[in-house]
Amino acid sequence: MTGLVLKDIRKSYGSVHVLHGIDLEINEGEFIVFVGPSGCGKSTLLRMIAGLESITSGDMLIAGQKVNEVPPSRRGIAMVFQSYALYPHMTVYDNMAFGMRIAGENKQEIDRRVRAAAASLQLTQYLERLPKALSGGQRQRVAIGRAICRNPKVFLFDEPLSNLDAALRVATRIEIAKLSDSMPETTMIYVTHDQVEAMTLADRIVVLSAGRVEQVGAPLELYERPANLFVAKFIGSPAMNIIPATVTETGTTTTVTLKGGKSVTLDLPTEASERGKQASFGVRPEDLRIATNEDYLFEGEVAIVEALGEVTQLYIEGLVDGEPIIVKIPGITDIHRGQKMRFAADRQKLHLFNADGHTYRKQ
Repeated sequence: MTGLVLKDIRKSYGSVHVLHGIDLEINEGEFIVFVGPSGCGKSTLLRMIAGLESITSGDMLIAGQKVNEVPPSRRGIAMVFQSYALYPHMTVYDNMAFGMRIAGENKQEIDRRVRAAAASLQLTQYLERLPKALSGGQRQRVAIGRAICRNPKVFLFDEPLSNLDAALRVATRIEIAKLSDSMPETTMIYVTHDQVEAMTLADRIVVLSAGRVEQVGAPLELYERPANLFVAKFIGSPAMNIIPATVTETGTTTTVTLKGGKSVTLDLPTEASERGKQASFGVRPEDLRIATNEDYLFEGEVAIVEALGEVTQLYIEGLVDGEPIIVKIPGITDIHRGQKMRFAADRQKLHLFNADGHTYRKQ
C-alpha cells in the first residue's frame, strides 16, 4: 500500500525556484532516505511533507488523502529535528507527553505510551531529568521518543545525528534501525548528507541535486548502477574515479581510449553513432587492484600513501589534471611515494557515461 505520494511538487520563494517537479511514491512501512549536497532541497522537501512549508504547486497525498492544505497537526506525522527541539523547563517525561496532552489524550494512555517509548529507547531512568542533565545522544533519543508517542503514520527525521560525535552517531543509528524494525507499518523519511547513514538505514535512497531527483533506488543499486555522473560521484566514499575518454569502438561491447592513450573494453552495448564521442570512464577506488602484467587500465605515480590499517589508500597523479586517482588496497602494503604503478579492475566493475553525464548501462 502506498503511504505517501508526491506529484509534480514544486517550491518557489518569489522568483527563486527551489524544487522543480518532484515525483515520488513511498510505500507504507518503507524507510526512505533523502541525500544530496547542501542546498539541494532535501530539508525543504521534508518540511513540505511535514506541513511546515507551503506547496507552490503539485499534489501531496498521505494514505490516499490530499494534504496540501491540511495543517501539520492533522497529517499523522511526527518529526525529529537536528536541534532536538526539547523544552528546557520540562522533564523528559513531560517533553514526551506534551504532544499527546495538546491532542487531548487521557492520562492513562499518555503514561502507557511514554513509558513504552522510554523503555524501547533505554530512557526509563531519565524520565524525571531536565534536558540540560542529558548528553547529546540522550536528548536525541528523547526527541525520537516524543515522536514515537504520537503513534504517527509517517516519521520524519531531519539530519538527527549531525550534532553527535562519531561513537554516538553509530549507537543512535542502530537505535533508529531497531525502531524501524519495531514499527513495520510506519513510513520513515530521513534526511542526511551522510552516506553511511543512507546506505545502512534505507530501503530506498532518493538522491537530490539542485531541486531535482537524480535517481531513486536501493542502496546497492545506486552504488553498482548509478544513473549518471552526479550519483556515481556522490554515492561511495571516496568518490568514483572519473577519467576522460573517447569512444573508439561500438557494438555489443564498447572500447574507449582513456586520457593517456590506454584502450579499455567494457561489457556495455553502444550505438554506432557514439563512435568518436567524448565520454567519462569510471571505476571505484575499492574495485582497483595492483596489476602485475600488461593487462592494466592505467599507470601513474603514487603522490600520497594513507596507511589506515584495514586499508591503504593511494593517490595517483599524472592521469587527470588537478585531480588524483584514488586506489584502496586492502590491508597494509609496502608502497612508497614516488613509485610508478599499474592498476587493473574487473570488466564488470567498470562504468561509462556519455557526454551529457548519463550512463550507457541500461537501467
